[in-house]
Amino acid sequence: MQNASFTLFEPVQRSSCVVFAAPHSGRHYLQEFLAQSVLDVHAIRASEDAFVDQLFEPAVQFGAPLLVANAPRAYVDLNRAFDELDPAVIDSVKSSGVNARIASGLGVVPRVVAIGTPIYRGKISLAEAQERIDRIWWPYHHKLTALLEQTRAQFGQAILIDCHSMPHSAVGRGPLEGTAPQIVLGDRFGAAADETLVAHIHGAFVEAGFRVARNTPFAGAFISRRYGKPQIGQHAVQIEIDRSLYMDEVRIQPSAEFDAFRQCLVSIIADIARLGQSGQELAAQ
Repeated sequence: MQNASFTLFEPVQRSSCVVFAAPHSGRHYLQEFLAQSVLDVHAIRASEDAFVDQLFEPAVQFGAPLLVANAPRAYVDLNRAFDELDPAVIDSVKSSGVNARIASGLGVVPRVVAIGTPIYRGKISLAEAQERIDRIWWPYHHKLTALLEQTRAQFGQAILIDCHSMPHSAVGRGPLEGTAPQIVLGDRFGAAADETLVAHIHGAFVEAGFRVARNTPFAGAFISRRYGKPQIGQHAVQIEIDRSLYMDEVRIQPSAEFDAFRQCLVSIIADIARLGQSGQELAAQ
């Protein structure tokens, strides 16, 4: 299933209560958006979780769906609330108080790309911002909500794996170089997912040879907060992967290690999907 907002990859037969999603890997840059920007077609991709959708594509082989954003994060950020509007980039929006994400230029319609470089020459209209939210943001979240509700109805629980990548510089600076985490799992410090689930995923990455941290420096944002409801059997775990493991960050191209890393990730995806193949497995651990 595909529309302007997302593409849904579905397994031939659904056998797992796990739903994989990649909200920041979209790379369909509209020409009118590029014309509005002061950035070139390369620089505007700085916020993109490039190729994360390709890394997690094997999920469907193990009975789990994969929901992938089509629109880029620089256009609309699906990991922000629909009302996180930035008055510094959207005309006729009043300041709603202190919000660190908006203040940094990373609201639902971002003002800057991840490296802090402005996207636009000036402001866009509130009508345009709202049109983006209506056309891109809401369809993605309606679909994700429906997927999780259907999953809980079928399996008794749902596990959302929110798939992201992080710049190597976010974790690999200074004294951390060589010992920094390569994978960061976020569960909002236990609020978004059951500990046994997070511990299982943590162990799967460690067993595969990766250095893993939890909640630092990324604990999960809007998606984890909105969908992580372990009290009703709905869990959300954010996975951040160091981009240097699989891509050339400067050129935004897969590196020579891409295929080997993707193959390694397949076994971890399979392990996570198996965790969700029994409606009682998580509770029994």
